[in-house]
Amino acid sequence: MHTLHLTLKRRWYDMIESGVKREEYREIKPYWNVRLGRRKYYAVCFRNGYAKDARRMTFKLRGVTLGFGKAEWGAPSAHAVYVLKLGKRMP
Repeated sequence: MHTLHLTLKRRWYDMIESGVKREEYREIKPYWNVRLGRRKYYAVCFRNGYAKDARRMTFKLRGVTLGFGKAEWGAPSAHAVYVLKLGKRMP
C-alpha cells in the first residue's frame, strides 16, 4: 500500500494537528481522479508548506469518498469533493 503526500496551508495543518479537523478535501478534477481513483492508500502524510524543514505528520487513511464536506474545514459548499477520512496519527 502507498502513502499519499499532501501539502497544506498552516491553517488547515494546525487544525488537523490539534485534532479539530478529521477530514481533508480535494476537488473532483482529472488530477485527483487519477491520484485517488487508481491507487489504494494506507496513510496520508501532511506537510506544512514547501520549506525543506517543514513540519510533517502522518495519519492512517480510513477511506476516500465522494461527498460534501464542512465549509468551516475548507470544503466548498456548492459541489461535491473527495473526502479523505483520517484515522489515528502514526508515529
